[in-house]
Amino acid sequence: MTQPPGKLMDTIRRPVAAASSLHHSAGKHLVTLAQRNGVNRRCLLTLLASAAAIPEASESRKALLQDYVKRSKENKEKNDKERLDDFYKRNYKDYFGFMEGSVREKPVEELTESEKGILAWLDKNK
Repeated sequence: MTQPPGKLMDTIRRPVAAASSLHHSAGKHLVTLAQRNGVNRRCLLTLLASAAAIPEASESRKALLQDYVKRSKENKEKNDKERLDDFYKRNYKDYFGFMEGSVREKPVEELTESEKGILAWLDKNK
């Protein structure tokens, strides 16, 4: 069932033959590369065994990735809030800390709404 060198494999009518042909040509290519680069047979056998196991593992990976996507959609709002809170802590803590000294010296009656917000944020995030 070997195809002539110029004819392409019919992947729709013969998917198994096409897949085995692909694996055979990939294996042949690896052998050629290994011979050129001086890789011994034991290393080549390990490479071929790991390459053969990749398609089998893809189904379990697919299920795992679908599970991760489902969980991330369920927790999207919580994760977004945590991400924003972390962003604000990292980026505004220095600036608000710098402002804190002059704001805390003012009497409470003279504080603006934004200064009250800064003090509340600093008290919450220390």
